Amino acid sequence: MYTIMIVDDEGEVREGIKNNINWAEYNFELVGDCENGFDAMEMVDKLQPDIVLTDICMPFVDGLELTKYITDKYPQTRVIILTGYDEFEYAQNAVKYKAYDYILKPITANELRKILTKLSQELDAEKEKLEDFNRLKLLLNESLPILKERFLNRILSGNQTDNKIHEKFEQFNIKLVGNAFIAIEIDLDDNSSFDDTQPEVEDELLHFAVYNICETIISDSGNGIAFQNSNEKTVVILAGEDTLSLHDRAVKTAEEIKQTVEKHLKVTVTVGIGMCCSSIVDIHHSYKYAESAVDYRFLLGKNRVISINDIEGKKSEKPAFNKEWRRKLVVAIKTGTISEIDSITTKLVENLKESYESIEKSYYQIQNIVIHIIGALNELGFSELEVFGKEGGLLTEVYTIKTLEEIEDWLKNLCKKASGYLTGKRDDNSLIQAKKAEEYIRSNYRDPNISLNSICKHLLMSTSYFSSVFKNHTGQTFIEYLTRVRIEKAMELLKISDMKVYEISEEIGYNDPHYFSLIFKKISGNTPSEFRERYEENGHVS
Repeated sequence: MYTIMIVDDEGEVREGIKNNINWAEYNFELVGDCENGFDAMEMVDKLQPDIVLTDICMPFVDGLELTKYITDKYPQTRVIILTGYDEFEYAQNAVKYKAYDYILKPITANELRKILTKLSQELDAEKEKLEDFNRLKLLLNESLPILKERFLNRILSGNQTDNKIHEKFEQFNIKLVGNAFIAIEIDLDDNSSFDDTQPEVEDELLHFAVYNICETIISDSGNGIAFQNSNEKTVVILAGEDTLSLHDRAVKTAEEIKQTVEKHLKVTVTVGIGMCCSSIVDIHHSYKYAESAVDYRFLLGKNRVISINDIEGKKSEKPAFNKEWRRKLVVAIKTGTISEIDSITTKLVENLKESYESIEKSYYQIQNIVIHIIGALNELGFSELEVFGKEGGLLTEVYTIKTLEEIEDWLKNLCKKASGYLTGKRDDNSLIQAKKAEEYIRSNYRDPNISLNSICKHLLMSTSYFSSVFKNHTGQTFIEYLTRVRIEKAMELLKISDMKVYEISEEIGYNDPHYFSLIFKKISGNTPSEFRERYEENGHVS
């Protein structure tokens, strides 16, 4: 509901206007009336009504003076002049004092109702317009940080002119003053200390917490700004008078950020510092260098401040590793030599670290090793899926690893898994071959010509490898096992048959009965004849 005041020195006029209108019907509230301009000024100051309906000719302060007073002090208040015909030209002068309208006396109730209807509609429209404006203003204020961040990210892409940048700096109240500028990127190493039940939420909160720390540090030191890029990493831009002091400040700021994050968030970050540039237009170059510096975490490890100035020029011309290293690693995997796997993998990673290769080339080198390992397994008839439980995923998995220390552990585990698989398969095959050998011996022990060479020829194995496999499986050499089988069979025949000793000797593969007797006594402690006699007497041989 809008408020209205009546000012007229004629009491009858005031009463007539007051009593002939249902003010609430037109969305108005009559808040007061005065008989002169002086009293009206005091009431306006107190009530600040939306509408003042005033006569022109009044004692002390007339309608024109009152109009000027109101429109100067309360421009939102509308003043409507009531005037007689002889005062009409005088009333027209009120226009220069910004009076809303003037009405000729005598005024009827219907005329006033029409005016009130019009006023109410206009005030409604104005109120709606003001509400829309305030709503837009609120939205703008709420969106300002987003718009500001979006603009700063556009600077990093390098598609902004100097004039546009400074225009936006003024709009967003960004103060970066100096002849040198430098970009810093802060990237989380991991968030393993945070609850992983809602990883996306926790990750977003953690990134924001890092930004908040950076923003506080930069606000305290001044002449800099912190914001988040499209990947939620925090970017800091600092300004200064010269490149030397600015770079020194950047290093100190980066160290402070790193230490503060670790202290308060219990996680680590890697901070990359770009090269200084002489114009804010070129800050995107500095930022690219800062990104590259963070990438060197792969070589240097986590929880570090890495300045691109410290890295440039260190690249070695010596290749990280050659074919011989890869060959040695594959041999160690095939032979199951764990100590060799550890030693070679450590050396490979050390060489890669000392080479200062770019992260892309480093990943390529590791992938090349993985390809050789998979190739070696394929040559042996085993697929990547069989050995590692996945197919084609190892080469992309490399990209999820952030440091060479982690790569070393990952590669060692990969090699040991491959080696363990081959060893297991080798053991399985050895067991099968050993059992085949046992079956062969038990089927052919009668043959006096059975030998190590004959059984190896049958199994398609070398004598040395067979001897090792057989001994590991049975705990006996081939001769020991064959002899035991023959003597056990001889004992059985001595117990259940009337065969002569020489006949039993021939039956179990010994052509020389005397040699058979010597072997039998050596194993059983009795000659064949003694063994039979004792069994017949006691029913057993002890």
